[in-house]
Amino acid sequence: MMFQSIELLSAMRLPGMKRELLRQMETPAMDALSFEERIEMMVAAEWTSRVDRKLARLLKEAKLKDPSACLENVDFRPQHNIRKEDIARLSTLNWVRQGRNLLITGKTGTGKTYLACAFGNAVCREGKKVRSYKTHRLLTELAIGAADGTYTRILEELKKPDLLILEDFGMTPISADACRNLLEVIDDRHGFKSILVTAQLPVAEWHGMLEDKTAADAIMDRLISSALRLEPKGPSMRTKQSEKGISDLQDEVL
Repeated sequence: MMFQSIELLSAMRLPGMKRELLRQMETPAMDALSFEERIEMMVAAEWTSRVDRKLARLLKEAKLKDPSACLENVDFRPQHNIRKEDIARLSTLNWVRQGRNLLITGKTGTGKTYLACAFGNAVCREGKKVRSYKTHRLLTELAIGAADGTYTRILEELKKPDLLILEDFGMTPISADACRNLLEVIDDRHGFKSILVTAQLPVAEWHGMLEDKTAADAIMDRLISSALRLEPKGPSMRTKQSEKGISDLQDEVL
């Protein structure tokens, strides 16, 4: 009879309850617990299983460069110019609920991508949708969509995430057509859904990278109005990690 129940749990797609039931069957000490306690444990196991599966799905769809990044592991050493109080306030994610933008600017290797991924991870853990793009790849996708008839569908998809992450904004000049496509994306989300932008260039220089100046004015207005900002600084973390790796290797050789 118990094995029939296990098969039924599989058929009903209740893997958490199934695993917990099997665990209880294999644990003699469970006989000391009441029926209610054991049922409660099975229900809790199923709930946890569903939460974990949803998080795994959201992280996969987000396409974060570093899905394991988390705000708990942010480097707060003074030279990086990242204040604990700023991260603490941003970690509430009220800015995402309010549809505000977050702009993270700084030189290469200062942790911009890690911060973006950490915020993306935090949003996913709240059960909300995230999507991350390299800016130039998104613009290429939009240009292809304009040519093959999928442009409108792509724009509709870009409205859905609670947080849209655009990395490496302004690495190269953005053409007039790309400016207009980018404006469509930003305008659709303005005031409703958040955008997180990372860039090496300071915000004051972004306008100059946008070739259509009329669209540039609109893009900058929508990105910057009520936006929050982080400006990590200091030596490249990648250089530090590389030096550490070389040191470890030398230790092994010695």
